[in-house]
Amino acid sequence: MPRGGAANVRAVVRRRRALAAAGAVSAGLLVLSACDKPTPMATITVGTSSVNAEATCGGEGDALKTADLAKCLKDKDIKSITVDPDETVRFGVDPEIADEGWTVLMNGQPLTDSSKKTYRTIPGSVFFNAQYGASGDSTLVSIKEGEQDVKGLWSFKLKKDS
Repeated sequence: MPRGGAANVRAVVRRRRALAAAGAVSAGLLVLSACDKPTPMATITVGTSSVNAEATCGGEGDALKTADLAKCLKDKDIKSITVDPDETVRFGVDPEIADEGWTVLMNGQPLTDSSKKTYRTIPGSVFFNAQYGASGDSTLVSIKEGEQDVKGLWSFKLKKDS
């Protein structure tokens, strides 16, 4: 081998390793950029049971169109939780939702005023009281993000525990 040839071989090997590492990092970043960022979470807790979900519609900061909102309220693929009317229902939202203001909707109608807190409670009996628009043994409850424009909707079904 000519003098210094071994040094050139090591340099080539190091260069190949560096290129391979750079390629792996680039591929990893490409895969990560293809992933969607999860939307903020909303949680409902009754006693020791809780259910949480990402946004049924929106939740990514952009305002929803009225037609999309109406369609979203009719979505049947939503999580449910059993509620004893004597229990307290606790609602919790991620700070990103609270920052925009949020309202609890019952069957599509506002049940509460807008709040910027991350937590609120409502008596379970409200969700099955005809005075508040309830009918039957289940109620659709949604959390609406946004005070003026609706930016997200998280929906749950509350089932009466008799």
